[in-house]
Amino acid sequence: MSNAQYAPGKFLFGGDYSPEQWSRETWVEDLELMRRAKVNTATIGVFSWAMIEPREGEYDVAWLDDVIEGLDAAGVGFFLATPTASPPPWFSIAHPDALPVRADGSAVLHGSRDTYAISAPAYREAARRIARFLAERYGSHQGLRGWHVHNEYGTIDYGPHAAAAFRRWLQRTYSTLDALNAAWCTAFWSQRYSEWDQILPPMQTQYLHNPAQLVDFKRFNSDEMLDAYSEQKTEIRASGSTAPITTNFMLPTWNYLEQWKWSAEQDLVSLDHYLDTAGQDGETHVAYGADLARSWAGGPWVLMEQNATGIRVGEQTLTKQPDRMIRNSLGYIARGSQSSLFFQWRASAGGSELWHGALVPHAGPESRAFAAVEELGGILERIAEVAEPPADGVLLESEVAIVWDAEGWWSWETPHLPNDAIAYPDEVRAAHRSLWRAGHTVDFVRPGGDVSRYRMLVVPALYALTAQTAHWLAEYARSGGDLVVTFASGTADRNQRIVTGGYPGMLRELLGIRGEQILPRAEGDLVPLTSGLRAGAWTELLHTESARVVDRYESGPLAGMPAITRNDVGAGTATYVSTKLEQISLDRFLAESASRSGIRPLLPEARVLGVEAVRRRGAAGDYLFILHHGERAVQVDGDGVDLISGAHGRIVLQPGGVAVVRESARAWSLRAIDQDPEAG
Repeated sequence: MSNAQYAPGKFLFGGDYSPEQWSRETWVEDLELMRRAKVNTATIGVFSWAMIEPREGEYDVAWLDDVIEGLDAAGVGFFLATPTASPPPWFSIAHPDALPVRADGSAVLHGSRDTYAISAPAYREAARRIARFLAERYGSHQGLRGWHVHNEYGTIDYGPHAAAAFRRWLQRTYSTLDALNAAWCTAFWSQRYSEWDQILPPMQTQYLHNPAQLVDFKRFNSDEMLDAYSEQKTEIRASGSTAPITTNFMLPTWNYLEQWKWSAEQDLVSLDHYLDTAGQDGETHVAYGADLARSWAGGPWVLMEQNATGIRVGEQTLTKQPDRMIRNSLGYIARGSQSSLFFQWRASAGGSELWHGALVPHAGPESRAFAAVEELGGILERIAEVAEPPADGVLLESEVAIVWDAEGWWSWETPHLPNDAIAYPDEVRAAHRSLWRAGHTVDFVRPGGDVSRYRMLVVPALYALTAQTAHWLAEYARSGGDLVVTFASGTADRNQRIVTGGYPGMLRELLGIRGEQILPRAEGDLVPLTSGLRAGAWTELLHTESARVVDRYESGPLAGMPAITRNDVGAGTATYVSTKLEQISLDRFLAESASRSGIRPLLPEARVLGVEAVRRRGAAGDYLFILHHGERAVQVDGDGVDLISGAHGRIVLQPGGVAVVRESARAWSLRAIDQDPEAG
């Protein structure tokens, strides 16, 4: 596991800094503006390979020496990146075999970032070489906060180097072709392999790919990229550098990494997180990303990137208002981040991302956007004491957890499932959204992880799982936990083979049911349940065995049949939701389930008023973060002091306002008030 007590002594504030894009006169202004905004951290070198190594084996870092000297003089520490996410043109020309190949067989040429084949020997050697050079030169610098290895691993290659590495991975995994053929069910469509060299990555083919091959290729890619990361980590440590090492996870609509495994190889977990909606669901998204990162880390983590001024939605970049930028930044910190870092420091005047948001916008420092940056810098200094973790390491006291499994994601990406419109991340996020709306703090857990402190455990649509995971879930329920499993979970094993005899085969005994048939529903075709809940997309013809019926389908072909069941298991229960509840129904169902498990929201009044309340524990006490996303002024009463405003006991927040309260007691009340927006 990563360092669960990462404690830099203050909240890191700043972001990606690319001085190589600017004149030295601008560097001077940058340092002055960093002082003005109380910036204390810059991430440098992320895309600087061509500047650092202009020709193979020749290094020019006089400019980088000057940058680091300037930062150090200004009191700004730095994360130093290994720039291996963006090889320079000379590398691609010298090693054309190290360019990635797409699934359709076409070559990706130089001209953007991420133009590398992760398994190419020339690329791996060049990456190790530059990591070694940078570590030997800067690894003991007093301003070095940590190593930022690579950037957002996730480039997939289907070329000859990948094919050879994939076969080696398969040989280590299965040992024999007989074992592989059995696992992949290659008797179907005459796919049986008689030589290892016959196996290719799942490139473009005539019709449907083998689902087991697809998932194994994703497992391979995660492991292969982790090996590449680990090689750079080894070079850094061999230089004698002891600074923490991380690589920034990305949380988009795709996922190529098994984050639990990766987190174990990092000194601290870091995340790049960008909102995907301008509506209030963006606040939910902040909590989702933060809860995932904290859970992967097992404690404090680092927000490496966010956008200060923009939210990319479809073909538009919508404006993130200054107060929202501040609330979002504190939302990440409330849920365990030790930083508020951004991409990027200064908005680029040219290049591929010249319209990406930044701390210093195109308009310069005399702007509303930069004024908010200065305000945030002041807030982070005033709440600095919060950054020191508690002695026992538990930052947030969560009583409910959600199972997160990258392989569950990959299983839903295999083709020709009963409803290909269903996506695993949507289901996980929907469950988290419901619990956020109910006012509950949520942890994520890996299959097989420690769940002893959770009253309720939610398993959203975990289509494929192992016998070990099935046993783990059963033990949780037997020990007194309330297990909530949603549709399709346990239908297949880890090789994507259906467990026959009734759905969901892997969990049938635990849930006390037997599914006879899956009945997908067209988009928008919702069916009511007798309780008033509504569902669609996926329904199942269920028969109860030891379970009792909690809810039934009210109409349609399944009218009167079980929709939600509950089975008594040892000292606990196992509930099964056989259908995809619409969001508002899922909100109600999971809120009621949490209440049934004895889980209470921190501030019951918060949801209706648009207020988010999160308690983060620290070495000096507990801190209540209050983030006001609503539209009416609110009054918070309790025993504590707001570190931001200095208010004691009674705190008034206008819409968009924030408070971070050092608690003297945990009893708080919240109510709306009528007040002039100019007052208080």
